[in-house]
Amino acid sequence: MQLRFDALDAHLGKTLAALYVITSDEHLLALEAADKIRRVAKAQGFFEREILTVERSFKWGALLAANQSQSLFGDKKMIDLRIPTGKPGKDGGAAIQEYIAKLSPDNMTLITLPKLDWATQKAAWVGSLQQAAVYIDIPLVERAQLPGWISQRLSAQGQSTERQSLDFIADRVEGNLLAAHQEIQKLALLHPPGKLSFDVIHDAVLNVARYDVFKLNEAMLAGNVTRLVRMLDGLKGEGEALPLVLWAVAEELRTLLKLKSGMAQGRPLGVLLKEYRIWGPREKMMEPALRRLSLATLETALQEAAQVDKMVKGLRAKGFAGDAWDAMLQLGLRVAQA
Repeated sequence: MQLRFDALDAHLGKTLAALYVITSDEHLLALEAADKIRRVAKAQGFFEREILTVERSFKWGALLAANQSQSLFGDKKMIDLRIPTGKPGKDGGAAIQEYIAKLSPDNMTLITLPKLDWATQKAAWVGSLQQAAVYIDIPLVERAQLPGWISQRLSAQGQSTERQSLDFIADRVEGNLLAAHQEIQKLALLHPPGKLSFDVIHDAVLNVARYDVFKLNEAMLAGNVTRLVRMLDGLKGEGEALPLVLWAVAEELRTLLKLKSGMAQGRPLGVLLKEYRIWGPREKMMEPALRRLSLATLETALQEAAQVDKMVKGLRAKGFAGDAWDAMLQLGLRVAQA
């Protein structure tokens, strides 16, 4: 059965299943979900815990053996299987399906995975897990959702603040949910329950942002100039490789150009998005961005990206002054302000 992260507490208050699967790239929430399951399992007598981490040298026979072996002290056992890559391979997929078919009543199993890509989600072993397990797929907390998430966390510890303060915290912890969690906990230690003023938030919250080069495209697509400028400045300050930043932006521009060209030929956007495998939060951002951006703007932006590439390589570029980071900013602003 599929279970939302926010429904886990209610579920565990009623029952404990024999098999749980957590899949997510939101590491804080995945860890919290796993910890809740482990606590309830321990409270129900699963005192022994066997951790199996799938690495290159991992032998899948160890999983089947763990399911068959008994605890040394006769305790019920929890098997904690971790697959960091999310790709167990052919042998692993078969072993997981065999394991599911032979679950021991003396064991409880927790399997943790990263967010699975589209192709992996179609695999037979994933389908078997979705049928047999309590399957918890935790989505990323997107930037637009972050102020609301922070507000909920503050409320859980008896505190609240105004929207300006929520936006301030979100800006300071850009791309780092664990840092947001730590800052929220710090506010609980520093201040009693109640409403917190902006000045209190400002003085307490550190700048712990960790900028993600691939999130830069979100700011560009949304036309969020303030965020775009802040992220580029942050990436530069963190020593991010400019060729990687340029590559990420140029790839997005090529995709936008393909979509815009297809639409100009009369093809439905939904068909094009499926063809280029664009889904999730990125899919939602494409339509308003494509309405805003003309074919000519995208063609010009891609030509400018080639000029920025020349600057990165130490060559003279047409139409740009200053250094390569300044040129990168001009390119991003052209798209964001269109």
